[in-house]
Amino acid sequence: MSTTSDWITVGALADGFAPAAFILPNLAELAGKSFTLLFANGWEIAHRFDAERLHWHAADGHSTGSASYRATSIRPGIYLVDFLKNERGQDWSISLVLDTHSQSFTAVIGKLPSATETREGLYARALAGKPLTSVEATFFHGTLDRPWREGACPHAPTDELVGIRNRYRYSPTEVYEHIYLNQNYYAWQCLKGVEQGLCDTDRCHYYKITDELYLFVWREKIVPTLGLVMIDLKNHRSDGKIFGYAGDGFETLSNFPVASYCDLLNHTEHGDD
Repeated sequence: MSTTSDWITVGALADGFAPAAFILPNLAELAGKSFTLLFANGWEIAHRFDAERLHWHAADGHSTGSASYRATSIRPGIYLVDFLKNERGQDWSISLVLDTHSQSFTAVIGKLPSATETREGLYARALAGKPLTSVEATFFHGTLDRPWREGACPHAPTDELVGIRNRYRYSPTEVYEHIYLNQNYYAWQCLKGVEQGLCDTDRCHYYKITDELYLFVWREKIVPTLGLVMIDLKNHRSDGKIFGYAGDGFETLSNFPVASYCDLLNHTEHGDD
């Protein structure tokens, strides 16, 4: 067992996860398909997929572009689409949960902190009443190819994961444990792999997509990291990505896929709340 407690960059983490990783293949079945996303806030953005790139066009003309994408599905009819967008000089992480059963979607837009923000320090942020993590994630909901109306998207915040202790095997060499503590925080530790011995408690967000299928997003505070996975408790599988700076600078991004075989270790119910 390693005795080091050194934190590593997201790029080094990607290198550690890569060999024989249990990632899902990029779905070819989205090629040739189009979806118009009608957001609850009034945005309307058409998305068209070809074999390698996703093309988008906003109805108001303010956002048009294309990017390479990754699309996966751990439940039939529900897709996770992930890509990076550079707009007005800012890099954004875009993740879409497209639910063809309910004709709805959830979008997660993430942003990494600037160099200046990372130097602010946890104590200074705590004294200023700011979140300890400077990684941002914003959630949007809407409908697919039909007008938005209140309640049309069934994806909603949930506490169903709270109390669960899960083990995630991302590859033969990378194994982690998650403990979902409460509605805002979870704890993780690396049981085996390039981060073995490291652990932390970080800000997180839970959304129920459908029965025993959840969108889980976390924002780390030590190494700026946005993680996002779909967790299928029924089929013991997870799939998603990790986004951060590739090195110790702020010029190059790493946005790499992660998928696991997962199993429930235990479920704690405190019974005193």
